[in-house]
Amino acid sequence: MNAVDYFFENSYKLDKPFLVGKEEISYRDLYSSYNHLSKWIYELVGSDKHIMLLSTNNLFFIKIYLAIIKSGNICIPLDPGIEKENYRYIHDLTNPELIFLTPEVEKRLELNSDKAWYPDTLPSPDEAYTEEIQEGEFDRERCAEIIFTSGSTGKPKGVMISHKNLIANTSSIVEYLQLTPDDRMLVVLPFYYCYGLSLFHTHLRVGGSITFNNSFIFLGGVLKSLVDYKCTGFAGVPSHFQILLRKSDSFKQMKFPDLKYVTQAGGKLAPIFIDEFREAHPEIRFVVMYGQTEATARLSWLPPEVYDRRKGSMGKGIPGVELKVVNENGEQIKPGETGEVIARGDNIMMGYFADEEGTKNAIRNGWLYTGDLGTVDEDGFIYLTARSKEIIKVRGKRISPKEIEAVILALPEVIDCTIEGIEDEIEGEMLKASVTIRKDSINLITRDRLIQHCSEHLALFKVPQVYEFRDDLSNDQSNREENQESLTGNPLNFNCLTLI
Repeated sequence: MNAVDYFFENSYKLDKPFLVGKEEISYRDLYSSYNHLSKWIYELVGSDKHIMLLSTNNLFFIKIYLAIIKSGNICIPLDPGIEKENYRYIHDLTNPELIFLTPEVEKRLELNSDKAWYPDTLPSPDEAYTEEIQEGEFDRERCAEIIFTSGSTGKPKGVMISHKNLIANTSSIVEYLQLTPDDRMLVVLPFYYCYGLSLFHTHLRVGGSITFNNSFIFLGGVLKSLVDYKCTGFAGVPSHFQILLRKSDSFKQMKFPDLKYVTQAGGKLAPIFIDEFREAHPEIRFVVMYGQTEATARLSWLPPEVYDRRKGSMGKGIPGVELKVVNENGEQIKPGETGEVIARGDNIMMGYFADEEGTKNAIRNGWLYTGDLGTVDEDGFIYLTARSKEIIKVRGKRISPKEIEAVILALPEVIDCTIEGIEDEIEGEMLKASVTIRKDSINLITRDRLIQHCSEHLALFKVPQVYEFRDDLSNDQSNREENQESLTGNPLNFNCLTLI
């Protein structure tokens, strides 16, 4: 079964809305629209072709995403704020047949491509396309989409997700969250991110609804949307909850009569924030989850009912997923020991696109090696302790330190640079750059120059917030001039929240 057919299996005839808010569409109209577009795409390029999609969360994205996958092609959703260099790398690697994007993104990337299609250039519903998509048994093992994430080498890695993966993970999430047609999700997570896509897929499957808020920076608007649109669910990464709890003056005092639950993933949220949320809103279920793009979205969850007894745990495997923690010999560890978390299930990716070696390292004997280190308790609940991969998670996004280091090292005055993640009360984890400067250039490299340089070559969420300057490579602290400055509160730091 094609994954899109699965999403709409029980809801395609519904007259109720799927998307509500500034843009609206019913299930019936969405079903008709994406089917029309899928036939058009199939007539243009056939099937099994790579097709890019760059857009913020909107109706255009929803229709095109569904149409691409329904047509039997492979969707590559990308951050509309992607750097030019990364876009070119992914474009050259995947060689897309079509590119769907908004004019603003096209202008910023300077594409000038004859493969580009925009919201106002799509065919109207009354245009007929006689070519029918071939019927018959559909191979669920076919690739449905490629989600690009940061790799440890600094180059984006394309995670190939099959129709089977999408169906399996959607089914699991619907089951453990017990979603129903009455559920409505406030979506602040982007759909080029697997966590955001999982909200899209699950609510389609159950006949629920979603509403968008693409500007989390305006907290008042987020809180108003939760109330005005009678949202029953909210999903966020750690920084969302930290900002709601520490930056909003009204979140703790407000009442959300329809909000039944919230989910958190995309990195570990310190228990103190979860405790703070639960104390302010004891009527709302707080669901801790863990996942990876390589697992389509979710791997584990911690039921709210056991939170107090398992505080700090990522929980156990979701339905259909087997998790265990193993040592270097592949043997399961005992409680108190540390090993790597590995996973098995129908949600595990097909592999990395055009990266056979990376795929072999990640998937061994049918198990996904997550790169996350952890321990277990006597009842099998898993607790993460560290990350073995050279990846930092900030605001739910995976960031390669090497990519940022390469940008800063391009400055001739810089001798060395190290990027690391440091804890922050509000952000959860922030990026710190330790920069070694040539002695004759120590006054030429300032915080402002580094910010400007990084902003020209990196997406805003990859620009470090904390800087430590050094004037040589000595390990002797007394020989260094150190100047650590935090950018917390800087507008640059907050602007990136609109990309979440």
